[in-house]
Amino acid sequence: MSRSQNSFIKKQREKKKAQKRKEKEERRKERQENNNKGGDLSNMMAYVDEFGNITSEPPEKDIKEDKKEKPKQ
Repeated sequence: MSRSQNSFIKKQREKKKAQKRKEKEERRKERQENNNKGGDLSNMMAYVDEFGNITSEPPEKDIKEDKKEKPKQ
């Protein structure tokens, strides 16, 4: 009787391993499909506004022009 139990346990263990392997392969394929390597430079840019907050939008051009018009002392 112990022989049949041993073989049954071995088969169950093999089934579990195969199932885990299959699930792992599916997760790996899903990650590869959803992987967005790289991207546009504009998506990676971050700007700092006049108050020191980080934003994804570039600052207004009026602020840059005002700074350029000021004479250097």
